[in-house]
Amino acid sequence: MKLIRSTAILVLASFGFSACAEQPAAGGPEMTVYRSPTCGCCGKWLEHARQSGFKIKDVISDDMDAIKARYGVPEKLASCHTAIVDGYVVEGHVPAGDIQKMLQAKPQVTGLAAPGMPMGSPGMEMGGRQDAYQVVSFDKSGKADVFAEHGDKR
Repeated sequence: MKLIRSTAILVLASFGFSACAEQPAAGGPEMTVYRSPTCGCCGKWLEHARQSGFKIKDVISDDMDAIKARYGVPEKLASCHTAIVDGYVVEGHVPAGDIQKMLQAKPQVTGLAAPGMPMGSPGMEMGGRQDAYQVVSFDKSGKADVFAEHGDKR
């Protein structure tokens, strides 16, 4: 009886380990987020990204202009924080769904931006208010194209 129980445990344990070995690694894409130490909305956006499966490396910087220049963010598209994920730049309050869409499509762009700080975008929630805003893709030359539209378009 002991031999049967030990064999059954061994078989179940080995099956469990092999099933676990075939599972994909836990967690989503890694994202490094650069933000000012004084910006509260950035923390809310970070939580939105975490809840959407991104693994966040949070980097506080007193020189966000230098970060934006290093990663090629056009001045007209600048916002309060800059993130890097899978070689792409994500500027400002871009919804996680748009980032995931970009990562799946792998377009030939530098990244995405939600210029300014659009009311109702992730991290900028104000009750039920959501302004209409665009998320744009941009390239190294600064050329921007609409990637997604959000909010009330009235």
